[in-house]
This record gives sequence, C-alpha cells and structure tokens, in this order.
Amino acid sequence: MPNFHRVVITGIGAVTPIGNNIDEYLVGLQTGTNGVSDITLFDPEQHPCKFAAEVKNLQSEDFIEAKECKRWDRFSQFGVIAAKQAFKDSGLEITETNASRIGVIIGSGVGGLLTMETQAQILSNKGPKRVSPFTVPMMIPNMATGLAAIALGAKGPSSSVSTACAAGSNAIGDSFRLLQLGKADAMVCGGAEASITPLGVAGFASAKALSFRNDSPQTASRPFDAERDGFVIGEGSGILVLETLENAQKRNARIYAEIIGYGTTCDAHHITAPSPGGVGGAEAIKLAIEETCLSIEKIDYINAHGTSTSANDKNETSAIKSIFKDRSYLIPVSSTKSMTGHLLGGSGGIEAVACILSLTHNFIPPTINYVNPDPECDLDYVPNNAREAQIGVALSNSFGFGGHNVCLAFSKMN
Repeated sequence: MPNFHRVVITGIGAVTPIGNNIDEYLVGLQTGTNGVSDITLFDPEQHPCKFAAEVKNLQSEDFIEAKECKRWDRFSQFGVIAAKQAFKDSGLEITETNASRIGVIIGSGVGGLLTMETQAQILSNKGPKRVSPFTVPMMIPNMATGLAAIALGAKGPSSSVSTACAAGSNAIGDSFRLLQLGKADAMVCGGAEASITPLGVAGFASAKALSFRNDSPQTASRPFDAERDGFVIGEGSGILVLETLENAQKRNARIYAEIIGYGTTCDAHHITAPSPGGVGGAEAIKLAIEETCLSIEKIDYINAHGTSTSANDKNETSAIKSIFKDRSYLIPVSSTKSMTGHLLGGSGGIEAVACILSLTHNFIPPTINYVNPDPECDLDYVPNNAREAQIGVALSNSFGFGGHNVCLAFSKMN
C-alpha cells in the first residue's frame, strides 16, 4: 500500500459576483450579499431570461497585460486572476528546482464560449480569413490551466477537467489525489467559467433550466424554496493552492485547512436530470466521508450544490437524508448559489473557498431568498442570515450534467 501524504490548503483566491478577492468574498458570504442583477454583458431584450450574476468592477488589466487580455477569453482571465491571488496568498515561490513539482488543474464546463460565439459570427459575416488566429487557444477549456501555469511558471502535473458543474470540484479532488500519491508537492486548482453570453443564456433558457423571474431578479436564486423556478447563471473563478503537509511545514506556511476526503461517481442515468432520490450524489458523499475515517456525527456543515432547480434541490435533500438519516436535521446545509448564482464549472472552486472560509472564520453562509418551505426540502438550510458556528468538518457537493457527482471534505487542522 502506498504511504499517502496529508494534503493542506495554503492559498485561496476568488473572483465572484459578490467580491473580486477573498476579503470581499468573505464579507459577501457573511452579509448575505446578492450578486444577481440585470444582464449588462450583452443586450438581453430578446431573451426570456434577462438577468444573471455577473462579475462586477473587475479590471483585468490590473492583473494581466492589456495586450494579453485581448487574446484570452473571459473565463481564462478569471481563472488566472484567481490563481495569482491564491498563489500570492500561499507564499509559495517557484524556482528551477521545484517548478516540476508544482502543477495546475483548473476545470471549466464550457470554456471559451464567448470566443466561440464571436468568431462564429465573424466567420458567417466576414468569411474565414477574418477569423482570429487566437480563436482555438482562446476557446479550448484547458486554456485557463495553461495560462495559469505560464503565468506562475508551474511545470508539474497539468490538466483540465470538463465535467459540467462538477468540474471545479473534480479539479480539486484530482489535485488532492496527485498530492496524496506524492506525484507533486503543490497544486493550483479549482474552476473558472464565463458563460453569460447570448448562446449560453439562450441554451439554458431553452432547456427550462433558468429562472424567468424577470420582475424580481434578486429573488430568483432561491435554493430549496418551494417557489424556486430555475437557476441563475453566474461567472467567475475560485482557486486553491494545495500542498503536501510536509512541503507546507518545511517552508513554515500558513495552513488554512486540510482536505481529507474526495468522492466522485456517475449517475449513468440521464444527460441532465439527476438519478431518482439522488442515489449517485449520495454515493459520492458516502465515499468522501469514508475516506475521512470519521463518523457522520463529525460532519458540521454541508455546502450544497443547491442550484434552485426543482429536481436538483429535491434530490440533493434526499441524498443527504439517505446518508445521515436522523442526523440530517441537525446538520446545517446552505447554498451559496443563492448569492453568487450558478457558476457552472466554476462553482466547485468558489464553494470550496466558502467552506474554507467557514472553517477559518467560524460561520455558516446563509441560503438567501428562502421564504417558503418545501415539504420535500425540509432540512436546516440556514435561511437568509449567516450563522456563527464552530465548524470542524465541512462537505462541498457538486453535481453536473451528464450525471457527474463530487463531494469534497475539508477540516480544521488537528
């Protein structure tokens, strides 16, 4: 049997609809800030959904050369900015000696969707010779990983995960595995997404996945509420720096928390709908808890996938009940998507960051807009206001189209 390494979090970064760095994001989570507003990134007049959770007041040129910004899709910009934040926060330095032991994995559900749309229009209207030579490197989903590795000088394990809304969590879990096995000393990992585009919004609207609450956008993202009618699309990035405990201790790094479990499964059921009763999600939760070697009584908080769609919220509640039984009613469960909207492949990253902030600042983020209880969703969803609490172990759930399920387990350092 291999001698598994313990893995800790030494850096965090976030670009979100409720804050463009960790300090702003923390305040947003603690105060129940609502990041949803009318779409400004394009004219939504012809769309049935006219609102989203956009990243606001971010000047990419403050982090990336202006010339490079024009050659990078918006999702890559978010990913690199959050990665730079996390790396600076960690205090890591890359040298010729350690570069091959530091890697990057950043997940994205759809990659450079804005680039695809823009260049397809140019192709249609102006012909193939006018298509940008940067089209392919701008739109491919692995480019946030590639650009972050270039920016940091990280030459270790490098890949990208595209498992829809589970991508960011899979990226963190896969990085955790590499570090456990000693294949790297540190990994920069998480998710990035920028799908608030005409095609992205139209596609999800046609699939009846979005809320159409145009008369009240700020109340549209309402996970677990009886009057939920779909998710609100968001954008941004959440990135962690993971290290082996040995590497972190060797350089006297500040340690936020430890990652202690990773469960991943597939429903093998339907292209978009979760398996009945949340069976696949429940199995991912079970696997993550088993890896922690802790009893279910030790789980203090669950950051839910909690999309604000009828099927997801009901089935996730069932999944939690199937694992925790009567204890389900004693564990706070909240959805930060009520504030940030649904970042698709970026969700797992910012929600992992939310869990780490919960552990280190002793609070539970709220599920805002929770007004009308649903009999099928009857757990403690921390309604509307953050709650002070001593959190020892937190779980983060991410479930994606295609039946992809992930659960990550984080703990305070012992």
